[in-house]
Amino acid sequence: MPAPFVPSRPVHIVGVGSCLGAPIFGPAAGPRALRALGLDAQLRQRGVRARWEALFEPSAPKPPHPPMPERLALVSNLLHDLADSVAGICDEGAIPLVLGGDHAIGAGTWRGVARSLAPRGKLGLIWIDAHLDAHTERTTHTGNIHGMPLSALLGVGHEALTGLPGPHLDPAHVAIVGARSWEPEELELLQKLGVKIFFMPEVQARGLPAVLCEAMTIAREGTAGFGVSVDLDSIDCAALPATTCLVPDGLDPQELVDALHGLRSCADLMALEIVEYVPERDRDGSGAGWVRDIAAAALGPTTAQLRQREDTFGARNYAPLPVVFTRGEGVWLWDVEGRRYLDMMSAYSAVSFGHSHPRLVRALTEQASRLALTSRAYSNDRLPLMLERLSALLGYDRALPVNTGLEAVETAIKAARKWAYKLKGVADGQAEIIVCANNFHGRSTTIVGFSSEAQYRDGFGPFAPGFCSIPYGDAAALEAAITPNTTAFLFEPIQGEGGIVIPPAGWLARCAEVCRQHNVLLIADEVQTGLGRTGRLLACEHEGVRPDGVILGKALGGGLLPVSAFLANDALMQVFRPGDHGSTFGGNPLAAAVADEALRLLADERLAERAARLGATFLARLQAIESPLIREVRGRGLLIGMELDTRRVNARTAAEWLLARGLMTKDTHDSVLRFAPPLIVGEPELEWAAEVIEDALADLATRFPGAQA
Repeated sequence: MPAPFVPSRPVHIVGVGSCLGAPIFGPAAGPRALRALGLDAQLRQRGVRARWEALFEPSAPKPPHPPMPERLALVSNLLHDLADSVAGICDEGAIPLVLGGDHAIGAGTWRGVARSLAPRGKLGLIWIDAHLDAHTERTTHTGNIHGMPLSALLGVGHEALTGLPGPHLDPAHVAIVGARSWEPEELELLQKLGVKIFFMPEVQARGLPAVLCEAMTIAREGTAGFGVSVDLDSIDCAALPATTCLVPDGLDPQELVDALHGLRSCADLMALEIVEYVPERDRDGSGAGWVRDIAAAALGPTTAQLRQREDTFGARNYAPLPVVFTRGEGVWLWDVEGRRYLDMMSAYSAVSFGHSHPRLVRALTEQASRLALTSRAYSNDRLPLMLERLSALLGYDRALPVNTGLEAVETAIKAARKWAYKLKGVADGQAEIIVCANNFHGRSTTIVGFSSEAQYRDGFGPFAPGFCSIPYGDAAALEAAITPNTTAFLFEPIQGEGGIVIPPAGWLARCAEVCRQHNVLLIADEVQTGLGRTGRLLACEHEGVRPDGVILGKALGGGLLPVSAFLANDALMQVFRPGDHGSTFGGNPLAAAVADEALRLLADERLAERAARLGATFLARLQAIESPLIREVRGRGLLIGMELDTRRVNARTAAEWLLARGLMTKDTHDSVLRFAPPLIVGEPELEWAAEVIEDALADLATRFPGAQA
């Protein structure tokens, strides 16, 4: 029985619709608007156990503002209620998510958290804000109380704010991140108290992750727990205008979200506060989206929790490497703890154009809003255009669209067999197809039946007859295996899953000649190698070979959808009649729109040529690495395999070593590391990858000096 699932801590949302301390009334509507938008449900969809606890909405004084003492009394009453609510949530073992309102509420949020934590120790605090919020009633230039909460938490200011039950915060454990607007009195006070301030120039110079890491050290070392307060005006107002004080040159919202992912693995995170959301300025809803993303990043489930869920509730047909990804952009991926990785796998070439390429995402979303699926019982206006472009690009008369590479391989098998019976004259049920040892064409029962990998076959028989296997790269073996019943030779120009195996020079050209002589179809599985991966549109082009049929997939879907196709001329494709073969989703308008744009992108950015140039440089760089662990480095274009000495270390261990250094790859057959980055990768990224690989292998060589333990 699997271990019982251990969920993350529950999150209780407290909304504080207050503008008692703010210069405008807009933020008072923020919490109610977020509740109406279903923030709690959105967080639950992302694995956060969120529910609404309370919504405080005090009456706001109308202009002109009453005197400062009266406003302080109103704010103090609110802060007492808020502090009591937050302390109660903490005492229950839950995490408060406090949503403001103006930032004056911070004086109540963190006093309540500190009160609950006091029996165990001090509270540390990270204050992410464009402002220092360290005025008192005597130093404020504007008369707005929302500029006073941090000084109040440190015990400086009016009794109405400083006198809430609970300990004051220790300035040595408080860090401000992103400050770029303040008055001299605030800065003087905080520097006198010893609060660490990371001003925006430092954040820009060092990078937010490094600064936030140091801020967390300040807030966590010597404390029993810490909290994070995010004022949305810390974010650049050009990216997020839905906040109270619009201050330019702030944090990038996506960088902030990525960095805050690191909080979810902190068991000592006590609470999160997000303030100053102004819905009336949120015309496109992006502001509410960033509030959701900030909360989900910090409070979502950890890698361990998500992997445990997958292990508990999912079939165990994969053994993934120990990482859980949440976002991808270009050649980079981010995990749920905010760590960044260079993608050197590109999902087995499916992400050849990089993650979330803007043109492909635009094609997807625009088409999804128009028409996604009708089935092939009807025609749609996108498929004909994609089929024409695909056929013209590769020079074949027709293409039959399906979904996955496996389906396209099955389509090719059906086409070859029917061609044998209807046109070649092979007796019904006697057609034979020659395949290569160590192949990988998919995992249907038909395909695994002719696999030479024992595990792929174990327990899945009986298997379909009609397949003959020969050694890969042996043209003489092909000719010897051909009989009058042979209909096709199905092969991979480079065996990817087989270990990035490159056939001998001239092998494919000779195979094409043999097939022509014996009236045998030459069918290339270019699911992984096609569409620029090896430096040519098709890997077969390296030997000037034009197969009778080509199987495409992976990159055709732009990394967004499963799209595949079987291409051939009329001489072969004519065997299909309506009803012979089909797919509910194959050729749907959504997939056709994305595939069409992917083909345009391939040509516009000259990605095949790019793969040829960068691949040659990267291959030479890897081959120059001197390591006793390397047996061979081989490849073509941006499809490269590094074979390791498994007597010293296996490729799975090496892949995990690279993953720990921020480089994502995968082993194959326990002996080969595969490197196949998106085709949009640049030279700096490849050089960094080579340095990481070299460093990791040097480390492994010292750890595994002899036979593997």
